[in-house]
Amino acid sequence: MKTEFDIAVLPGDGIGPEVIQEALKILKIIESKLGLKINISEAPVGGAAYEATGHPLPEASLETARNADAVLLGAVGGPQWESIDFSLRPERALLGLRSSMGLYANLRPARIFPALVDASTLKREVVEGLDLLVVRELTGGIYFGQPRGVDTLEDGTRRGFNTLVYTEPEIERIARIAFDVARKRNKSVCSVDKANVLESTGFWREVVTGLHSDYSDVELSHMYVDNCAMQLVRNPKQFDVILTTNMFGDILSDEASMLTGSIGMLPSASLGEKHAMYEPIHGSAPDITGQELANPLATILSVGMMFKYSLDHEEPNAWIESAVESVLGQGVRTADIMSDGMRQVGTKEMGDLIAEELEKG
Repeated sequence: MKTEFDIAVLPGDGIGPEVIQEALKILKIIESKLGLKINISEAPVGGAAYEATGHPLPEASLETARNADAVLLGAVGGPQWESIDFSLRPERALLGLRSSMGLYANLRPARIFPALVDASTLKREVVEGLDLLVVRELTGGIYFGQPRGVDTLEDGTRRGFNTLVYTEPEIERIARIAFDVARKRNKSVCSVDKANVLESTGFWREVVTGLHSDYSDVELSHMYVDNCAMQLVRNPKQFDVILTTNMFGDILSDEASMLTGSIGMLPSASLGEKHAMYEPIHGSAPDITGQELANPLATILSVGMMFKYSLDHEEPNAWIESAVESVLGQGVRTADIMSDGMRQVGTKEMGDLIAEELEKG
């Protein structure tokens, strides 16, 4: 079994560097516990890279990511870059990484820790025991489709346009991921589309249904995206694995995150044939940058997913989840999940407490 790994660390913007710093504490502890050698290579992306090089994804940063066994990303973006050309905005770094590294499958778990049941805006009986996984297609669909842009018609009217397009192989490969992970969970996949309006997602439903014959042990259902959005707040525990398109997955996974109490709690994995990237699903949160208010738990949990899916060690994922559950069970909270009677801590202290729990185990 491999014992030496190269990790590319891309802190990014806003709270990205803050939460990454706490995740690296955890990474170092696990490195020691497992007797591994982990080599860290840090590179700029997003707004930080734009300021340094004039591009949100410099070739050197992309090469660092490509040469790594896994990538750990913080967050990108901020209001100071909203006025620059669209092609140079920090968010283009994310799309560039996904496309260039072939990261076509995004896994976003939404699991509620028992101590945070009352932090959800929904009733306890609705969310208690929630454990679902959104499998989002990541390199196709309307975010990447061509043609796209803004033009001017003959009468002088301006219009903006994007293209929603999927090929059969693109749909099949993401559906296989969903069916495969469902086999390790509760063997249920709900494929989400808008087949009653959009031909491209009608085609999505057709392809997913056809592939299901290879996975007869997994239950398959279909749901329109508007109904799924409603069902996530009405009865979220009906879902095991949600399979969906790039844009729908982007929206639904953020909705699912709030069921757990805070978007600051959810990790994610972006997987391809050769590469993988791990990141919290929250953004750069420029309004709280540098104030010790950021929740590092999503980034720390992303480290667990990294070991599970890329570094051939499943134990650290369970260790990290157990440490998070223990600390939360002690009544410790960051600002985003704070409630009456709890003890509020900052970003660094929360990271330190998780690290202490890990070292006890």
